[in-house]
Amino acid sequence: MIKAVKVKDYLAPHFWPTWFSIALIRFVSKMHLGVLEKCGAVLGKLLYWLMPKRRHIADVNLRFAFPDYTDKQIKDMIKICFRNVGIAAFEVGLSWWEHERLLALCEIEGLEHLQQAQAKGKGVIILTAHFTCLEIGGPVLNHYVPFQVMYKRAHNPLFDAFMRYHRGRLYKAIVDHHKPISLIRGLKKGYAAWYAPDQDFGGKDTVFVPFFGVEATALTAPARFAEISGAPVVPYYIIRKMSGKGYKLVILPELENFPTGNAEVDALTVNQTIEHLILQNPEQYLWIHKRYKNRPEGEAPVYLVK
Repeated sequence: MIKAVKVKDYLAPHFWPTWFSIALIRFVSKMHLGVLEKCGAVLGKLLYWLMPKRRHIADVNLRFAFPDYTDKQIKDMIKICFRNVGIAAFEVGLSWWEHERLLALCEIEGLEHLQQAQAKGKGVIILTAHFTCLEIGGPVLNHYVPFQVMYKRAHNPLFDAFMRYHRGRLYKAIVDHHKPISLIRGLKKGYAAWYAPDQDFGGKDTVFVPFFGVEATALTAPARFAEISGAPVVPYYIIRKMSGKGYKLVILPELENFPTGNAEVDALTVNQTIEHLILQNPEQYLWIHKRYKNRPEGEAPVYLVK
């Protein structure tokens, strides 16, 4: 059952900044897309100066991914990343309150790949990465296939309540990332599952394989989910066209010969696929997360500030 957000439960003063932020997001989401992008760009500049640790994380990640880039190219890419993070903050409002409007704003390429996979009756694992405009795609794809999304509880309880309510309202199911069996059940019902295993979660269900040429943890879950459910794995990424021109969703053919049953081989396939997706749209990838947080035994941390 979808529970609406009860205002009376969140009236304490420490929730007031969150209420203001949510109201601002909703207000901006009603505007023309070009205006939303300009508002987001302003927010992104502010975040760039307020978040030096995240700037450093992005710097490390980008130097791993693009070792031939100059210092200026890296700095410019970091600024673009923060601009897109700022825009993404307001795009949340589009996915929550303007999802019907998104249909007119989005172009879809390769929808036949998703529909062909769905026709097999095993559900579909939609493999993607954390692009800054990731919230846009779900409400659109949900119009074509029954959709479920993985869900990780937000630290802010008020924002978490809004997120759970709107995702529960839009999708067939929202799945707690601590309860993957629910995702497998949804796949067996024929649902498509949006899954982005490109962050460093650590834990026992990971292996170290290269990611942009540097050893990084990779979840073994995508292969395990595909093996248990029989669901095909379809890669997908999204592009924000900028200048108010909308979005482009790109769906690629399903992965062949996946899974193989070898955890390292399958994890490497997932990492290489995600690398390919990111390279199609590197400016809009979320470079500010600690992708290399956990290191192989004996290796020093990579995010230490010198």
